[in-house]
Amino acid sequence: MRFRWFVALGLVAAGVLVATTLRDRTPLRSEFCVAEVGTVRAQVDLEQGQWSALMAAVAQRRGLSPRATTIAIATAFQESKIHNIDYGDRDSLGLFQQRPSQGWGSIEQVTDPLYAIGAFYDALVKVEGYGSMEITEAAQRVQRSAFPGAYAQHEDYARALASTLRGYSPAEFTCQINPTGGGSLTAVKRDVTAAFGAIEVTTNGDEAAYPLSGKSADVKARGWAIAHYLVGNASNLGISTVSFGNRQWDAADSDEGWTPRSGVDSDIVRVSTN
Repeated sequence: MRFRWFVALGLVAAGVLVATTLRDRTPLRSEFCVAEVGTVRAQVDLEQGQWSALMAAVAQRRGLSPRATTIAIATAFQESKIHNIDYGDRDSLGLFQQRPSQGWGSIEQVTDPLYAIGAFYDALVKVEGYGSMEITEAAQRVQRSAFPGAYAQHEDYARALASTLRGYSPAEFTCQINPTGGGSLTAVKRDVTAAFGAIEVTTNGDEAAYPLSGKSADVKARGWAIAHYLVGNASNLGISTVSFGNRQWDAADSDEGWTPRSGVDSDIVRVSTN
């Protein structure tokens, strides 16, 4: 009889353990980012979203047009699928398959996305009239590809990503992620500064705030550019929430995208880490 009681108690304990484990285990989501503009739904993986966001931020810091961002994203789509790859034709490397032997920089430089993006824009702005060219023509002037017409196939996705990541399509760029924790506001602020340049930021506990000033339309676009950038980097930076205006993105509920929040805070982007 005593043995039966031990068996029964063991089964109950095992059942409680299994139930607790199943209750605490959040099913893994598929991870991706989406930009929706009009009828275009541009879905990309997290790395593609991260580097597209960086292309947009660097262009904004340099005072370049959203079209420059579109050209950069379309080019990277064709050259590397917007992945920072360490292989390519001959010595081609990185996002844009830039070749050290052709003067683009060292191996370490062209595989550093921040450097590679800057080098691409350096070359693009030397193309006279690039802003009024067909995107595929402007990209070809920089890249001198053996397949010059290939860039055109990525224009719709590139435009949608550029429009959202430059802040002109509010709350239309989001990422669905599995939160990993371990985020650091210090790392977030360092990353944002590298991308956008020195911008005002204040810190309170585990939250950083980016207050914006200027004309209303400019503030709205810059705010959404920063907010979308933070969401695009939420997975690798351990970001838990991002808010701007009357919308908020939560890593824990990232499958819901941007959701309404009470009150209006139209001139401050807020970000917190786990």
